[in-house]
Amino acid sequence: MRDPKERLIVALDYPDLSAALAVARRLADSAGMFKVGLELFNAAGPAAIESIRKLGPSVFYDSKLYDIPNTVAGAAAAIARMGVSMFNIHALGGTNMMAAARTAAVGAAAEAGLPPPSVIAVTIVTSLGNTEVRGELGLPEDASGAAVRLATLAREAGLDGVVASVREVAEIKRACGKKFLTVTPGIRPAWAAKADQSRVATPTEAIQAGSDYLVVGRPITQSGDPARSVYEILREIEAAAA
Repeated sequence: MRDPKERLIVALDYPDLSAALAVARRLADSAGMFKVGLELFNAAGPAAIESIRKLGPSVFYDSKLYDIPNTVAGAAAAIARMGVSMFNIHALGGTNMMAAARTAAVGAAAEAGLPPPSVIAVTIVTSLGNTEVRGELGLPEDASGAAVRLATLAREAGLDGVVASVREVAEIKRACGKKFLTVTPGIRPAWAAKADQSRVATPTEAIQAGSDYLVVGRPITQSGDPARSVYEILREIEAAAA
């Protein structure tokens, strides 16, 4: 059985690097990976990734790239050279864009003597429900159906996995295979507030559905005792996986 901490990604969604590092130092021994998202990266730049990597845990850069293939390929190469273990792009950018990102990242990592990062695709963000997906975005499926379709496109483009809600994990695994990674945000333990997420799940539900990685932010970082919150989540992961 995998070490529970290897499946936990702690989201460091902070507006400055000092605040993020203060929490990261406290959790470096208990979290397998930290997520650097748009807020922190745009505040601190590559220094955020470099500083967190020095603490030991690996880094998931939640970059959400979305542009023409050539532009995304250039960005993917730059990201790979920073030594992240995982980063993401939008599946809605299409298979050519996704394939270009994967090829560029693998090539840049090899040139830099680094392990290739896992390149995963964002399907449908967990703040969107069926009303937004069908009514505002005009997609033909509901949120779950769209996520599964986008996941199959990501697999066809050669990506390693996707970001998707727990609700879609089982169907994505059936469509794309058990080795296709599923990274699930919107994880809210029973004792945590739902906040602005629409498609949420507990750690137990995520593990039982087959999630490979669980992304948890505010239930940890905004709690009075982040280390205790991580401990409780890891216990839940371990029990669900047993």
